[in-house]
Amino acid sequence: MSATSLYRIAAVLFLLFAAGHTLGFLAFRPATAEGLAVHDAMNSVKFEFKGSSYSYGGFYRGFGLMVTVYLLFSAYLAWYLGGLAVSIPPSTGALAWVFAAVQLACLVLSLLYFFLVPALFSGVLVIALGWAAWLLPSGAA
Repeated sequence: MSATSLYRIAAVLFLLFAAGHTLGFLAFRPATAEGLAVHDAMNSVKFEFKGSSYSYGGFYRGFGLMVTVYLLFSAYLAWYLGGLAVSIPPSTGALAWVFAAVQLACLVLSLLYFFLVPALFSGVLVIALGWAAWLLPSGAA
């Protein structure tokens, strides 16, 4: 398999990951009374900071949407690296390996703090990005 194909696969996986993440965290509602109490408290308890009112629920939504933006950027970056792998493979440099390392860190965080689906996406992405990066120094694209 070529580095370009692996980056294209990674780009599609990042898009699916972004869609699933966004729909999942925005639609999530706790199944237990205790979980619902925490959810409601996160959204109803407000605090002031420098003249503005905030809630932890707002932070949760904001950080969740920031993750979506980064997943979408990662999809773009993977697609872009796939193009560079064809036209000028040496131009990817350390970026290809750093991209794989970042996804490896996301895999570790998924295993520690989340559940199976994000860990599976992260694991497959680590394989695709690492394999693509490994192919690039030999000039294979």
